Amino acid sequence: MKLAAAFGLLTDLRFAVQAAFIPTLRAVFSSPSLLLHPSQVSRIFMAHVWKVFGNGVDENARPVKESLIPTNTYGVVLDIGAGHGHTVNYLDPSKVTRYVALEPNQLMHPEIRKVAASKGFTEAAGNLTIIPYGAEEISLIVSALGGPRTVDTLICVLTICSVPDPERTLTTLVQETLKPGGTLLMYEHVLSDRADVAWWQRFWTPLWSGAFDGCRLDRPTHVWLQKMDVWAEQRVWGKEGEEEEHLFWHRVGRFVKKAN
Repeated sequence: MKLAAAFGLLTDLRFAVQAAFIPTLRAVFSSPSLLLHPSQVSRIFMAHVWKVFGNGVDENARPVKESLIPTNTYGVVLDIGAGHGHTVNYLDPSKVTRYVALEPNQLMHPEIRKVAASKGFTEAAGNLTIIPYGAEEISLIVSALGGPRTVDTLICVLTICSVPDPERTLTTLVQETLKPGGTLLMYEHVLSDRADVAWWQRFWTPLWSGAFDGCRLDRPTHVWLQKMDVWAEQRVWGKEGEEEEHLFWHRVGRFVKKAN
């Protein structure tokens, strides 16, 4: 792997620090007890990073999302790690009855409400629900949804990288929230098939995950999904035009759960 590609993420890290360090420092000065809760500090940092970079990340993924989400999404939609709710921009309101944003970082919730409302999804109308839990908190999620297997479409967009115990969490989410016959859509950066790229992904992951709220570069999310013996249909493909020498190597997928 060329060194320019191997060290390219340091530029992203520098820009993120420039955008979020001072606001995060102000938050800590205002509430010093935050120092006792590093995860909260990380979420504050990430919220400020996403204010600056969220729209750009979404725009970079637009061709993938436009081909994946609108035609395959219907009914009750559970968006894992919703961030600022960018997924809403790709939903067809005539096909989606309820948008459920799962986002543990409550600093993101006002933006979710704003973006969702612009597309006609509001809590007052009953077609927007925001769940403030992590993806691993399955029993709480199921309760907030109103019961097990109530979701028609499960969406994972650039989020499994930061989920604790991801393989078990994915398996349980599919088992407990997705209806028989329901669809899972995936767009994630994953562990590369190339050994040299994978080596650098593992090398940088401790630094990157520490800065970006647990985001890891070394997770074979697509492989975990493909191994599940619950699919009637499954297809995984790459991001068009993406080079193999890329620390953020993406896979796209569509999975349909067995009807029974």
